[in-house]
Amino acid sequence: MSAGAPRGLQPVTEATHPLSAAQEAPSPASEGAAGRHIPSGDAEAALTNGTPIETSSPASASSLLNRLQLDDDLEVDTLDLYASTETRDLFVTVDDPKKHVSTMETYITYRVSTKTTRIEFDLPEYSLRRRYQDFDWLRMKLEDSQPTHLIPPLPEKFVMKGVVDRFSEEFVETRMKALDKFLKRVADHPVLSFNPHLNAFLTAKDLNKRQGLALLTKVGESVKQAAGGYKLRARPPEYSAMGEYLDTFNQKLGTMDRIAQRILKEQTEYLVELREYGSVYAGWSGSEDSLRRPLEGVAGCVSTCCGAMEDLSESMSQDLLPVLREYVLYIESMKTVLKKRDQSQAEYEGRLEAAVIRKQEDKTPVPLEVEKCQDRVECFNADLKADWERWQSNKRQDFKQLLTGMADKNIHYYEKCQSAWESLVSRLQEDQAENTNDTDCD
Repeated sequence: MSAGAPRGLQPVTEATHPLSAAQEAPSPASEGAAGRHIPSGDAEAALTNGTPIETSSPASASSLLNRLQLDDDLEVDTLDLYASTETRDLFVTVDDPKKHVSTMETYITYRVSTKTTRIEFDLPEYSLRRRYQDFDWLRMKLEDSQPTHLIPPLPEKFVMKGVVDRFSEEFVETRMKALDKFLKRVADHPVLSFNPHLNAFLTAKDLNKRQGLALLTKVGESVKQAAGGYKLRARPPEYSAMGEYLDTFNQKLGTMDRIAQRILKEQTEYLVELREYGSVYAGWSGSEDSLRRPLEGVAGCVSTCCGAMEDLSESMSQDLLPVLREYVLYIESMKTVLKKRDQSQAEYEGRLEAAVIRKQEDKTPVPLEVEKCQDRVECFNADLKADWERWQSNKRQDFKQLLTGMADKNIHYYEKCQSAWESLVSRLQEDQAENTNDTDCD
């Protein structure tokens, strides 16, 4: 593309992110992180590094987790790219869901609390209530006004696996956590957090009455209309690798989600059977005086195992499945940005080719619109690369925390069950020893 390009126009792959100009020269470690190729599926699967753990003897959850030594170099690699140059000055929280019932509709609102020292805000603290459609409004405005950036996903409006009643406590709690994560990701973003639509969302009592935000929306519309009649010749290798990685990662998440759903269903069915199993021993103990203590002990152990299994299933439902679903939606958002980037590049290539032909024929200068197209592509490339690195960093941290928590929950489950049965064995051995002594005395 650069061979026949008019003087002054650069290949679109040479763009650098504008925020990087203010940063100091990167260290060798950061250069390696920024310059590496997109990792393959197998390499990305290694989320943590740890020393071998001995399994010959039982250990507590805390001791096992303490022996898992996470690689400090990986921690450095997963730090936010902007953490060293920015100080957080905007804090948001979504909590306190409330149900509203009227003659026309029933809906849930959430409290959105904001604390900030930014001069763009009139007050240091805000607290107001928003419903799901307000969050949806914010995301659409961000997507329209910041088309070159990756916008974090919202939880789905109607469909959540395993939940039928959207006003149930479980559904509302899961959605509240997802909305809180969405808003925190936007507030932590070095560009999105300064968007006027976010300011309106956090401060305005009535979003529909907010005026003066049409300019940014027009910017987004210009990108949407771009490349209407152009076709991309070939996606650059760097962005092709991104697309391939997203496809592979999406496939892995889909497989994990399906298996986790089956495990959760089987655990629920097992829990029903286990409760019935324990009640049999409890009922039996009432009619067998000589076996009452051991039967009650077994019933108690089964009850303890039921509680541990319930906690394990709840953890999978509340912690694992939402994260998997969030990253499936994240992949869709990233693919949308990639597609927009391709459209801008296709328009630039088409207009550039036409300009080169006209210049060769009648010495016509390169139209200004070609340079604008190049600027738009370079902006897409710079913003996409920065957001890709940010997304990868968040992903590594999220899954590291998720898998560590999953290990902790499973260890706790087995420890609780083992402790219950071991205490029963000790009690039965004591009873047997007492019976033996009584027999010897007789």
